[in-house]
Amino acid sequence: MRKTRRIRRMERNRKKVGGLNLTSLMDVFTILVFFLLANSSSSEVLTTPKQIKLPDSVVELKPRETVVILVSPEAVLVQGESVIGTPELLAEKTDRVAAIRERLGQLERNIIGINTKTVAQSQEITILADKSIPFRALKKIMTTCTDSGYGRISLAVIQKAGKTDG
Repeated sequence: MRKTRRIRRMERNRKKVGGLNLTSLMDVFTILVFFLLANSSSSEVLTTPKQIKLPDSVVELKPRETVVILVSPEAVLVQGESVIGTPELLAEKTDRVAAIRERLGQLERNIIGINTKTVAQSQEITILADKSIPFRALKKIMTTCTDSGYGRISLAVIQKAGKTDG
């Protein structure tokens, strides 16, 4: 069978694949390794806002992913949403704060994704409170959390260096 001019031209212009270029693949894997190394820290670190000064303590346990209540001299925030002002909290006569209980109930009802479900099912709360906040305010918050079904309550502190035996 005779080859036509078109077939000969196509054979001439066809590029042969000589090998696989691994340079771009290696670049992608290198970036992936650096990303995984940077984001695979074994401890969860809570970032404290600038307006809050946490007390110092020798901490042995690493923080877990929990519901976070932030108590500043101005306001009380549950998972980043302001629920009540701190002066109003101190002025309340009861030990149970309705606004905090409502927000905790709202968090349990609005589960989106695996992380939110883990946080809600853990029934744990971490309280980040300024060291100038009176204990009676923290007691009201802790009583409200316990009544809402959150039995494990942790207070966030700044980690100081532990004592070394020498």
